[in-house]
Amino acid sequence: MWSTHQFWVGLFGALGVEGRKLVFSSDTSEEQSRQFAKGRGTVDCCYPVKCMSGHYGELVARDKHRKIDVLFSPMIASLPSFLKGHVVDNLACPRVMAGPENIKSGFLKENDAFKERSIRYVTPLVSLADAPLVPKQLHPHLKEIFPELGLEETKEAVRQGFEALEAFNTQARRRGRAVLEHCAAEDRPCLLVIARPYHMDPGIGHEIEVDLQAFGYPVLWAQYFPTDPDLLEWIFAADLKAGRIRSTFDVADVWPSSYSANTNEILWGAKVAARVPWVAGVIRLASYECGMDQPTYTPVQQIVERSGTLFFSFQELDSTKPAGSVKIRVETIAHYLQKYAAEIIAKKKAVAAPGCPFGTSPTENSAAAEAASAAAPA
Repeated sequence: MWSTHQFWVGLFGALGVEGRKLVFSSDTSEEQSRQFAKGRGTVDCCYPVKCMSGHYGELVARDKHRKIDVLFSPMIASLPSFLKGHVVDNLACPRVMAGPENIKSGFLKENDAFKERSIRYVTPLVSLADAPLVPKQLHPHLKEIFPELGLEETKEAVRQGFEALEAFNTQARRRGRAVLEHCAAEDRPCLLVIARPYHMDPGIGHEIEVDLQAFGYPVLWAQYFPTDPDLLEWIFAADLKAGRIRSTFDVADVWPSSYSANTNEILWGAKVAARVPWVAGVIRLASYECGMDQPTYTPVQQIVERSGTLFFSFQELDSTKPAGSVKIRVETIAHYLQKYAAEIIAKKKAVAAPGCPFGTSPTENSAAAEAASAAAPA
């Protein structure tokens, strides 16, 4: 629920549940899976789905002083996305969506682990990309927790949930813009992470972006890239003028089958990275055997690399963190950024549209632009 966390906090807060009574499981870890899954795991090849057993087990095993009364694990059919209206649909991954029902079976296999601990298991199917539909989907299930709850109260709680989510997204994108402005002012390179929201979990993403920040490179996530009209119109000025796209959020030029919310954002992030001068490198994260990600590997890499931007991928992330390998690869990324970032920034500025909202202008010196182009890696 990484991309919708604030929605649920806002919704339950509106229903009168104090923040201290909302309990989330810990970040994913190998220890968590070993200690709490206890043979309840799934043969599913999807790493994030497999991780759910450990999260469920941790919550169910809480002692009597911290015991939970309700395990709320929604099956999210579609996701709110800033690309809504510019793509075909905003569906969630069907495998992850069905995860709550899949994982539940492991806790009922030998005995009903929920019933034994007097835990109510609530797992509504929710289409978060279709806000008017959400109250009707949630109300019957929320009544299991709040018997007196009416539909109008549910509608108000949902409204406050979306409001809380939007406030968080706005704040995150505002901070992202501040990072870009700082990079533009100093011609300093930054990195853009292109991944799925669950890779923000330190155990699933293995904190690769944190290791890179230790080398002094600011890191942005594609999901929280600033979406201010003045910035996006500058970034996509040439594409809009040429008629290649209908809007700054259009991905049809590179991804016509735009049904999946996270996949759409991944392709959009690649397009942004290719056009923003100060994004000198892209970090692509994907989990092992992710069927949704596999078709995007080649187009994402091509979009990024054709602009001269550095591209680094970690496409086999799973439960075991290969610490030595990750360290070597992170050091390699830092080396290439140190060696080529200045040339990459100069080359991309040379072809950028005029009128940068950060107050900088494209490189005017053609000789410098040619030198930067020649020095940039292929």
